[in-house]
Amino acid sequence: MRDLDLTTLRLFVAVCEERSLTRAADRCALAASAISKRLATLEAQWNAPLLSRKRHGMVPTAAGETLLHHARAILQIAQRAQRDMREQSQGIRGQVRVLATASNIAQGLVMDVAQFLKAPAHADIRVDIEEAISPDIPRRVLEGESALGIAWDQVDMHELSTSPYIRDELAVVTPPGHPLSEKNSVRFAETMAWEHVGLPVTSMIYRIATQEAARQGKAWQPRVVMANHEVAMRAVVAGLAIALAPREIAAEFARAHPIAIVPLQDAWAKRQFIICHHPLELLNPATRALLTFLQACAQARDGLQTR
Repeated sequence: MRDLDLTTLRLFVAVCEERSLTRAADRCALAASAISKRLATLEAQWNAPLLSRKRHGMVPTAAGETLLHHARAILQIAQRAQRDMREQSQGIRGQVRVLATASNIAQGLVMDVAQFLKAPAHADIRVDIEEAISPDIPRRVLEGESALGIAWDQVDMHELSTSPYIRDELAVVTPPGHPLSEKNSVRFAETMAWEHVGLPVTSMIYRIATQEAARQGKAWQPRVVMANHEVAMRAVVAGLAIALAPREIAAEFARAHPIAIVPLQDAWAKRQFIICHHPLELLNPATRALLTFLQACAQARDGLQTR
């Protein structure tokens, strides 16, 4: 059996994605007849039909779906290899995309990345940080949308490699003088007597709070839902309701705004965030350099916290 040929695999993927030989030919700057011939050879090689012509275009058969999955993975590896070899000849350079939760971005990621980029050896590296919610981050890393992801360890990491990054603790944020504001700590169940400002229903905090309320036979229904912790705390300042927020973010907000911060006693309020990524051998040098730096930052923070 002949070895798989990257050009043919690339053409096969193009036809599957475009659902048309003509559009795939335009995309790849080749004649449709040339693509058709290569696909016929590929089908003969595997002794199985790979594409089926339907009313809405060409679609992969069951065998074609299997090949499509592997073809995309092979092409991604080949692309990484080409990129890595270019970077090896030019020194460490490249672009690293990082997906992280809003709380991670605010609590340390930006500072860590800033320190990383200040190093002369990293002068040719660009880091793009995008906010995302924990449940979506591992999937998007797995699918190749981002090189690194930082998410709450309670979500499914699929088969990704992981390492610890930031730990934080949730607290209740109240207006000054609120009945809860004088307590040293409080359980989530005690806060349900008051109206809450919530985060979007897709957020992990919303999901956990809803689950915890259900365990107690209650329904947790925030009075209003805000996009992120900062605007939620602004609603607290306005006297609208109380809110759950990471203690460190709340402490930063409290420097400029009148709020009280009461730690939560519940075990789930102490959170561990982890870095998720593909195996090291699949990461380009720039991504490996940033990953190593973030791991070192995490170890340094952990050392300070345990003293």
